[in-house]
Amino acid sequence: MGASQSISENSIHEFKVKDARGKDVDLGKYRGKVLLVVNVASKCNFADANYTQLTQLYTKYKEIGLEILGFPCNQFLRKEPGTSQEAQDFACDKYKAEYPILGKIRVNGKDTAPVYKYLKAQKSGSLGSRRIKWNFTKFLVDENGHVIQRYSPTTQPLAIEDDIKKALRVA
Repeated sequence: MGASQSISENSIHEFKVKDARGKDVDLGKYRGKVLLVVNVASKCNFADANYTQLTQLYTKYKEIGLEILGFPCNQFLRKEPGTSQEAQDFACDKYKAEYPILGKIRVNGKDTAPVYKYLKAQKSGSLGSRRIKWNFTKFLVDENGHVIQRYSPTTQPLAIEDDIKKALRVA
C-alpha cells in the first residue's frame, strides 16, 4: 500500500495508497496542499461530530489548499465493519463529504499501512506513544508533506481550525 515497507520516506507525498475502489492513489498529487489525515469509522460514537465538522472545514478551506484524507479503519471495536466503498458511501451520503475516503487500512500492529507508520513516526501521541488510540485521530500535514501536529480522537475538528488556518497562511 505504500512506496515501501519502511518509513524512510521524507514526506507523505512519497506514498501510494488505495482508494475506496482499490485503485492506486499517489499522495504526491497533494504537494502544495495542507492535509488533514484522519482514521475514520462510521459506527463510532465520534462519527457524527467528526464527519459533520470535517465537512464544514473542507467546504470552508478547500479552495485555498486544504485537503482531507479519510482512511477507514476497523481496528477499534470493529467500528468500520463494511467495505471501503461502504465507508465512502456512508461519508458521502450522510455527511456530504467531498473529500477522499480512501481504502480501509490498519493503523496499528504488524500490518500497519506504511503511510501510518510514517505519520506516527513523525508525531507521537500523548505520553510519547506512537500507537493510534482510537478512531478519528488526526494528523495535520503541511504543504511539503511533513506532519505539523497530531490530535487525539477527542479533539473536535473545529477545535483545530486555527492550526489549519495557520498552516494555510490565512489571517
